[in-house]
Amino acid sequence: MAGDPIGPDGHLPVATKRETWRAGLSLIRTARRTFALMVLLNVLATVAALGGPWLFGKIVDAVASGRGGEQIDRLALLIVACALLQLVLTRWARNVGARFGERTSAQVRDQFLGRVLRLPAAVAERVPTGDITSRAATDVNSVAYTLRDAVPDALIAVLQTLFIFVAVFAVDPLMGACAVVGLSGIWFAGRWYLARARTAYLEAGAAASTLTEVLTATVSGGRTVEAFGLQERRLRASVEAIEHSRDTRLRTLALRTVLFPVVDVSYVLPLVGVLLVGGALYGNGQLTLGAIIAAVFYLRQLAGPLEVLELLIDQIQSSSASFARLEGIETMARPARTTSAEPVGDRIEVSGVSFAYPGGPDVLTDVSLAIQPGEHLAIVGVSGAGKSTLGRLLTGIEHPRTGSVTVGGVSVAELPPERLREQIVLVTQDHHVFADTVRDNLLIARSTATDEELRAALAAVGASWIDDLPDGLDTVLGNGGLALETSHAQQIALARVVLADPHTVVLDEATSMLDPTTARSVERALAVILDGRTVLAIAHRMHTSHDADRVAVMEAGRIIELGSHQELLERDGAYAALWRSWHGDSAD
Repeated sequence: MAGDPIGPDGHLPVATKRETWRAGLSLIRTARRTFALMVLLNVLATVAALGGPWLFGKIVDAVASGRGGEQIDRLALLIVACALLQLVLTRWARNVGARFGERTSAQVRDQFLGRVLRLPAAVAERVPTGDITSRAATDVNSVAYTLRDAVPDALIAVLQTLFIFVAVFAVDPLMGACAVVGLSGIWFAGRWYLARARTAYLEAGAAASTLTEVLTATVSGGRTVEAFGLQERRLRASVEAIEHSRDTRLRTLALRTVLFPVVDVSYVLPLVGVLLVGGALYGNGQLTLGAIIAAVFYLRQLAGPLEVLELLIDQIQSSSASFARLEGIETMARPARTTSAEPVGDRIEVSGVSFAYPGGPDVLTDVSLAIQPGEHLAIVGVSGAGKSTLGRLLTGIEHPRTGSVTVGGVSVAELPPERLREQIVLVTQDHHVFADTVRDNLLIARSTATDEELRAALAAVGASWIDDLPDGLDTVLGNGGLALETSHAQQIALARVVLADPHTVVLDEATSMLDPTTARSVERALAVILDGRTVLAIAHRMHTSHDADRVAVMEAGRIIELGSHQELLERDGAYAALWRSWHGDSAD
């Protein structure tokens, strides 16, 4: 996508009407046989339901003409048969409709999860948590309910309405025309409602995302709020979000207060028209009493499907907006640009790179750097110098504004994510332990690893505590399981890197959460495990640079010094000053 894919409000995009319709048709195509059977069964059930009023009209005419009771009995038995057939077909249709709904709703859930996991890391970090959470919960559940329950019911209601009109026209075209005129109010009210409903429900969904984000941020940052006395500020923000969400929902309610009364009145008008016209035709001998009663019974049947549509049209519109919000993620989950070219060698080159985060000034300016295979490069500098940003560019999380970053002669920005991760892996001070066993937390990096390989990876990063766990690799971590210390959780993250076995590893403050002794031990272990691989260590702890082949010193988004530890000390420049501030006056 061109430009910034995230909207000005910080939320993920929303699919257009055309994209939403296309996605909906795609869901139907994946289950087209089930959908076709559902439609067929509903058509047959509707036709069976139409038999009762017609047969009842015949009974009225038979009684009026003085025919025998035998014919009336046969007609009554046929009415019972039609009712039983309708019951069986309707039950079967609902069963098929439920299967269709469950399968398609499961597909929607799977698609959403897959798309979220495929979001570019830079986008995922910037999107408010509340936006993802509300789409994952409210929107997915709304769409799932609609596909499972509302769509089959709405389909039945539409088919019943259409067939009822066909039946009334078959009885008498003039009475059919009266029925159509009587229901014309629904057409105009529906068009008015549909022209406004999508926008209103999208605004309600966005307001719900904002509300979720505000409440989540307030609760998760409760200690910070209390420490800095921000209670009143966060309370005001929460109240504003709640009021905005309420206002958007009131707008959707206002739309319904116009549509629903029109529908309630409209399905009575055709009945009045048919009685008036039918009475006049009967008085002139142009229509039998049985035909009028059949038409009245047909139109009385309109009450059921129209009430269903009245209730479901709101749900369908709400779900349509939710579906558009879910489909909006698809446009961002697609790879932006990919190439079939394969990297030749492991050399990494940064050429004339400048970079700025959206809406901000350049944080990197004309950075050039060549990293040889197997080299250990340390990137140092004060906070805000651009070290972490350079690491994100090297791993393809961000793309340069100008210049290029290549690995093996291929642009990092054009490598498919899965191929790039085989080349370069970024390890930051942020880490995550899933609510699962130790084994499964490690198998994320390499699903084919044996228990011996898992233990070796843990040993490589100094995680000897694994032997003290009650169930070893089968110990459950996270919610409902063992809560790991921060340092242990970070060792799990580092063990994943060992298992992933990339040729280049970018360590961005990867050991910052460990105590100095443990950090030094882990770094030495990694140095042994990563021997022969390219290692870029971004750190404030200057001892990291002591063992590096070269050191790049960054300041204000530029590389101002580059050389070995000893060379830079001898220059007595910015690096030497950083080293002295860390170690005192010692130059060792």
